Amino acid sequence: MKRLHKHRAGVHGIIRCCAIGLLVLLLLLLAAWSVAALYIDLPKRWQLPAASVCCVVVLIGVALLRPWYLKGLLVVGCFAVVLTWWLNIAPSDEKAWQSDVSRTAWADLNDNLVTIHNLRNFSYRTETDYMPNWETRTIDLNNLQGVDIFLTFWGSPWIAHPILSFQFADGSHIAFSVETRKEIGEEYSAVLGFFRQYELIYTVADERDLIRLRTNYRSGEEVYLYHTTATAAEARAVFMDYLRSLNALHDAPAFYNALTSNCTTNIRIHTAAADNGKLPAWDWRLLLNGKSDEFAYQHGRLAGGLPFDELKRRAHINDAAHEAGEAADFSTRIRIGRPGF
Repeated sequence: MKRLHKHRAGVHGIIRCCAIGLLVLLLLLLAAWSVAALYIDLPKRWQLPAASVCCVVVLIGVALLRPWYLKGLLVVGCFAVVLTWWLNIAPSDEKAWQSDVSRTAWADLNDNLVTIHNLRNFSYRTETDYMPNWETRTIDLNNLQGVDIFLTFWGSPWIAHPILSFQFADGSHIAFSVETRKEIGEEYSAVLGFFRQYELIYTVADERDLIRLRTNYRSGEEVYLYHTTATAAEARAVFMDYLRSLNALHDAPAFYNALTSNCTTNIRIHTAAADNGKLPAWDWRLLLNGKSDEFAYQHGRLAGGLPFDELKRRAHINDAAHEAGEAADFSTRIRIGRPGF
């Protein structure tokens, strides 16, 4: 009996230590985020003073306050104040944008006809040297046949950039890329992406723009193309959901967030409009999106009928894209011989 009591006491002790450890870790994360948010998202002249004050208040409070729960309340209180301020930072549509994101697209709907304004269809000489071309394009939803997904990798196999492309009966493709809307001279930072540094943009473009830019002009990007099993009706539901977000962003800007509103989480929101609960609302591969093709394959959303490793090998399109070059039928050429098409 004594051994049983000792065993239970030991287990309870371990559970208690783990709970305390997790609570301390959570409080440390809240404090670190609060200091970082002040340092990153405040106007430059206030960044260091405000972050320093927050840090000093937390450190002194934790050192002097007794009992322990008052320390926790102090950290949570500081976090709540900073979060309230942070959530009230307003995104802007009036900045010196880079020319490739200088315009936001929007769509008009008239029965089955959709007119997309500011559809991007640039001609490139290099990644940064291009001829801007913004189009107004009208499409018939009755001609929408399916949807494909591109995954672009530039380093880690765990992180990728997905692009959805919608196929029409005349062989044309309209692609949607959820991106950060960068200002002139601004570069993307994975760390800054967790704060309110970048506005969100839905770039709507001809495939020859969005995909050829990545395969033929950017260095070190590897692109994979999959045909999905979405029906025409499912593709239409996803397309219409994209258009709703497109118009909402055109009317009122919003922030990009690397955790909650990024290139993959937004796609999952739109595809949820068509899958009728067939896919989980959340999966770790939606955050580490380099594995999102594996997630889609597991749930039967990629066409081709091959083992995943072989499907992925044959989905790589860089060589075909280089061979297609500036051909008008670029989209057709990069699909020749791909499983599922």
